[in-house]
Amino acid sequence: MSDLVTGEAVVLGLQTAKLPSRALAIVIDLLVEFAALLVFTLVLSLALIGLDGAALAATMIGLMVFFLVAVPVMIETFTRGRSLGKAALGLRVVRTDGGPVRFRHSLVRGLVGFFEMVVLTGAPAVITSAVHSEGKRLGDIFAGTVVVRERTPVAGGSASPLPPVHPHLLQTMGHELVAMDLSAVPEPLWLSIRQLLGRIGQLDQSVMHRMSAGLADDLAARIGHPVAPGLHPAAYLGAVLTERQRREWTRAHQQLWAAGPVPAQPGPAQVPAPRPASGTFPAPAQAPTGPADGRPVRVLGLPTPPAPAPTAAPPAHGAPVAPAAPSFDKPAAGTGFAPPA
Repeated sequence: MSDLVTGEAVVLGLQTAKLPSRALAIVIDLLVEFAALLVFTLVLSLALIGLDGAALAATMIGLMVFFLVAVPVMIETFTRGRSLGKAALGLRVVRTDGGPVRFRHSLVRGLVGFFEMVVLTGAPAVITSAVHSEGKRLGDIFAGTVVVRERTPVAGGSASPLPPVHPHLLQTMGHELVAMDLSAVPEPLWLSIRQLLGRIGQLDQSVMHRMSAGLADDLAARIGHPVAPGLHPAAYLGAVLTERQRREWTRAHQQLWAAGPVPAQPGPAQVPAPRPASGTFPAPAQAPTGPADGRPVRVLGLPTPPAPAPTAAPPAHGAPVAPAAPSFDKPAAGTGFAPPA
């Protein structure tokens, strides 16, 4: 068991991989890499059959470096520490603080591993891994990494990590949670509790119980409520953490209700039309009329009506009637006289 400590001072307690599982994973990786190297070598030897010996040797060295160094480094970087052999056996390469490996860690492991596994036929890696307490080889020591198990077999099937709790005990604790004062608990302690409960299914039972008991004692000393007899420390941590989250949610909900609803901003289509004053209504539209002198108005598309002929006003009663003026345009009927031009 490796006591990996995170940046938040949380001991993970992951199970490290030992020599047999690591050796089998390395054998699987090397078989795949050498098979790919052999296939590419045959293809290039047929395609570049006209090359001289020096160029062919340089090409072979380049292919060997690419498949035995560059390819493992890229795979380990992109998969966060899981090569093909490690994925088959449930292993992963992590940093000594429990975080995922990056390119610099994979590069150091790949360069040192090339000399350990290929050049020196794996003898330094076997000796170092057998002697080291965490099963590290030289590449892990120089890169600051460790290989851990991701899938830990559980005897008798997958059991619940926490023992069952009596309902009466939970009911009694529920009444105590409401009266607890959680203001004295610092934020780093809450963070440690959340991280432990998030990885509770990945830790060994003894390690999980030891870590949860330590955090439960620290939390009980700050809030003044010890762990009830018969209650698992992890269940105590989960109940107190749930009560804190419930209080935060209630406080946020009350603040939202106190602020009131957010006023809606009307868009251009939501602006209401102006309404007339109280008791008044808009005047109806009237048809256009002609001018005051009575002249007809021409409507587009219709012919203009002819103007009416002027009529003489009738004479007043008893007034003499003036004789009609003679017309010189046409001769008088029956005279035969024509006026001079």
